[in-house]
Amino acid sequence: MRNGNGNRWIMFSCVGIVAGMTALSFAAVPLYDLFCRVTGYGGTTQVASEKNDVILDRTMRIRFDASMNSSLDWQFQPVQREVSMKIGESAVAFYRAQNLSATETTGTATFNVTPLKAGKYFTKIDCFCFTEQRLEPGQAVDMPVTFYVDPDIADDRNLDDVKTITLSYTFFPAEKDEADDKTAFAGENDKPNVN
Repeated sequence: MRNGNGNRWIMFSCVGIVAGMTALSFAAVPLYDLFCRVTGYGGTTQVASEKNDVILDRTMRIRFDASMNSSLDWQFQPVQREVSMKIGESAVAFYRAQNLSATETTGTATFNVTPLKAGKYFTKIDCFCFTEQRLEPGQAVDMPVTFYVDPDIADDRNLDDVKTITLSYTFFPAEKDEADDKTAFAGENDKPNVN
């Protein structure tokens, strides 16, 4: 009898552990995203709804980088390679994208900042990366990003050595476009074979 109760307790414990681990796996992505946004971990930038009022004498160079996922047939690059600005001062930079394909496509941009430790002080007011970008065949657009470096960076002794911050973007096909491509491909396979 005791052995049966012991086995039942072990079984319920194992089921509980599996259920708990499953619940944690679903919560991991939103919790990790929240952690990155609060701490700037991994070069995650901050978002602000308005400009900053405090401008310091310390100058920071901001460099711009761009890359593409190979499954999106676009050309994507920064219009300017770098700007110098005072900490706290707002600036606008532009990236240029052009759809090289023969079809309308939608892209979405991911971003990060290096050095990673500067991410929590790099603040975007407005950015093309906040929404998906839809381009007609051959269409080219200049897309703005408005940003500033938070003056609180001056109080962080771990960032005294930082003189340059690099803002990097990578464009990917939007999920809807990927789903449309898969549906179209599947539809082609469903067509009858006529000889």
